[in-house]
Amino acid sequence: MSLPFEKPIEDVRSRLEELEELASKTSHDLSEEIDFYRDRLARLTKETYSQLSPWQRVQVARHPDRPLTSDYIQHLFEDFIELHGDGFYSDDPAVVTGLGTMDGRKMMVIGHRKGRATKERMKCNFGSAHPEGYRKALRKMQLAERLQIPILTLVNTPGAYPGVGAEERGQARAIAENIFEMFGIKVPILVVVIGEGGSGGALGIAVGDRVGMLENSWYSVISPEGCASILWRSAEGKEQAAEALKLTAGDLQTLGIVDQVIPEPMGGAHQQPDLAMAAVKDQIVAWLDELQAKPLTDLLAERHLKFRQIAQIEAQAEAPAGDGEAEAAPADPQLSDRRFPPLRDEDLPAPEVGRRSAPKPDPGTKY
Repeated sequence: MSLPFEKPIEDVRSRLEELEELASKTSHDLSEEIDFYRDRLARLTKETYSQLSPWQRVQVARHPDRPLTSDYIQHLFEDFIELHGDGFYSDDPAVVTGLGTMDGRKMMVIGHRKGRATKERMKCNFGSAHPEGYRKALRKMQLAERLQIPILTLVNTPGAYPGVGAEERGQARAIAENIFEMFGIKVPILVVVIGEGGSGGALGIAVGDRVGMLENSWYSVISPEGCASILWRSAEGKEQAAEALKLTAGDLQTLGIVDQVIPEPMGGAHQQPDLAMAAVKDQIVAWLDELQAKPLTDLLAERHLKFRQIAQIEAQAEAPAGDGEAEAAPADPQLSDRRFPPLRDEDLPAPEVGRRSAPKPDPGTKY
């Protein structure tokens, strides 16, 4: 399946495949024509993907052939044992959790599961988790804390499920509790947005020491279609909304919301899944090596600071007006009240603050 903006690329690829098939069945020398179309395909793909709009990146993130959480688990881990249930209500198939080993390192893996085939996608609710999915995730994070192993979360959801049953079972509270508790989990937490990062549904498993995004993924408080429907009563403005939301990996890295943009193969992760997943693995290993020597107190303090500094607004110092220049208008006291001073280390709560239940690890533990 090709995306609308990929049609010129697919036309060239189809012509190239026809020539290669013809060359294999006949004795004609078509090497010159084949080389021409290969070069043209490479150039066209590079030109197209080097200037994608935010909305086009959203489309790439939703591509049906894009690697899913299940693909990453199979590719990155030598073994994986899935763990089920939230210990309270049921097991939500939209969230997968389990233990795995990556290059000899034990990890707890948590991710949104969309499903590939139609029946599987319906079973997984297209990656939109219920409250029991978030409670299951938190339960497994607490297990990882007891086992003293790092946590990897793979985010790929259009958003948490907004149905009546989910609301009755405490959807908002489940997400809020996850966010609250993840700030105090006493092991490293690594987060990678591999596709869609929709609102609180994504954030419910996305509080971490390191947050990365694949190059063509998106992460936002609302989808472009949802934003356009609210603002203009029509989803037709989705492209304008995608531009305004600043939801791409590059925008969010500039804003300090994500730490790393993980590059994808030219043409997107769906074109060369193995290369995309290998890049994610390399980044995870680099993060683990970085965090391994970090003392526990520093790990928790920096996690708090990282998220406390997001969207922080600082008052701008006003330069004195020079000769011939109009004097600056007096500051509006209402606006001044809305500016926040820079966060200081002493403003941070102690690591134990806010934890409801947690084991007490050895103070000298390093990861």
